Amino acid sequence: MRLLNLYVKNQFIVIILTWFAALVVGIVLQQPIIWIVPLLLLLIRPLMNIVVFHTQYLFWLLICLLPLSTEWGVTSSLSLDFPDEAIMMIITGLFFFKWLFHPTVIPNHVYKHPLLLILAIHIAWIAIACIYSQNILLSVKFLLAKSWFIIPFVLLPNILVHTQQQLKKLVLCLLIPMLFVVIQAIIRHAGYGFSFEGIKKMLSPFFRNHVDYSAMLVCIMPMAIAMWFLTPKTNQLKKWLFVSLIVMIIGLILSYSRGAWLAALIGLGMAFIIYKKLLWPSLIALGILLTVTALSLVMQNKYLQFEPDYQHTIFHTNFEAHLKATIAMKDVSNAERIYRWVAGTNMVIEKPITGFGPNNFYNFYKGYANSGFKTWVSGNPEHSSVHNYFLLTALEQGVPGLLIFLCLYIAMLGYSQYLYIHLQSKFWAITALTTGVIIAMVGTLNFLSDLIETDKIGSIFWLCLGMLILLSKQLKQEQQSIADSNTTGYIQNIA
Repeated sequence: MRLLNLYVKNQFIVIILTWFAALVVGIVLQQPIIWIVPLLLLLIRPLMNIVVFHTQYLFWLLICLLPLSTEWGVTSSLSLDFPDEAIMMIITGLFFFKWLFHPTVIPNHVYKHPLLLILAIHIAWIAIACIYSQNILLSVKFLLAKSWFIIPFVLLPNILVHTQQQLKKLVLCLLIPMLFVVIQAIIRHAGYGFSFEGIKKMLSPFFRNHVDYSAMLVCIMPMAIAMWFLTPKTNQLKKWLFVSLIVMIIGLILSYSRGAWLAALIGLGMAFIIYKKLLWPSLIALGILLTVTALSLVMQNKYLQFEPDYQHTIFHTNFEAHLKATIAMKDVSNAERIYRWVAGTNMVIEKPITGFGPNNFYNFYKGYANSGFKTWVSGNPEHSSVHNYFLLTALEQGVPGLLIFLCLYIAMLGYSQYLYIHLQSKFWAITALTTGVIIAMVGTLNFLSDLIETDKIGSIFWLCLGMLILLSKQLKQEQQSIADSNTTGYIQNIA
């Protein structure tokens, strides 16, 4: 604090000296980026004021920056999603200290919610898995990263979002930046003739690849649809939302992402299922289907029939050929996915209780792989994961870890339908249905990939959990209001 006061009193001198030093160092090291250091010093005082006394602004800033953040390689072995992950860490730290001195900062309805209990069990089991991890340091990093997803996206919405207007504001804070990314991608993509290969070059610096881009896009679209549906015809915003949806649909089509397209179809199906109150029969049918499929593949080693032809399993730059190869099981991405799924399954068999530890798939999976499924990209220089978040959870946290996560995921879907059925307000009921649709989409995407630990999809997933807790509060308020109204009417009738 004394240093900060000294800086404030001598701000002009400090900035002049820093600017001169930055100029010299930037020239010597041939790094012009160093010249922005004096600018950062100018921002210290207002930034400190915002961070300490107006933390809520950081939350809204974080939501706006989610689609715009980029992956920044801090070192050769450490990367950071900047600036959103940095803001998440700051919010988590500030919130933790505030909670220590004022535990009531977390509302009672959050403490008492069953979803928070399941989440606490989920985190506790991850901590246990860390103790038995093959690399404890990597696993502890994973646990810490999980904490700075949960506090900003599960707890803060229940403190800062109370009204319909605030929820609309949250949606717009996601929608507008995402729309900007889509428009610039379409414009840049046009220069490559909207080719399949071209889309991968159009998403930097906002997204690593077209999979992450299309995943976030398809998850934000239900929010835009719900907002369009709930906006009166006389409001100009409705026309703007309609145009935005057309742009996003074009962006989704041009993303050439099979997983996102499948997620969109699953989302439509889930909207119908929740609307018709068919969630539980549908989940039971899905569980039976997955179990029968898994058993049929394991019995008599029938999964070996899917061994790829190493010479002909290649990556296609033409999308039509890419789709044909997918159907014929000669697409390298699907073949490599099977290679890693076989390795991941063998890892689960090896350590079924506590797993290999969070964040430890890459370091061990090749020793459990079947060479018959190897493809020409199996070297995996980008250190990507198993491409199935549910399998990843099982092999890193053990079967108990998977079961706990499945309980959380299914409970979230169940609460979505329950809240949709029981909420009287059209606005909040549609919000519940939309949340269920997004959760189903995230599940679909993570069956073919592992995106919940990424800033783009992880933030939306945990935001859905926070939203369900918030909607449960709205339901209790509605029920209390109806009860009070009935009591008043009964008393009046007696009188």
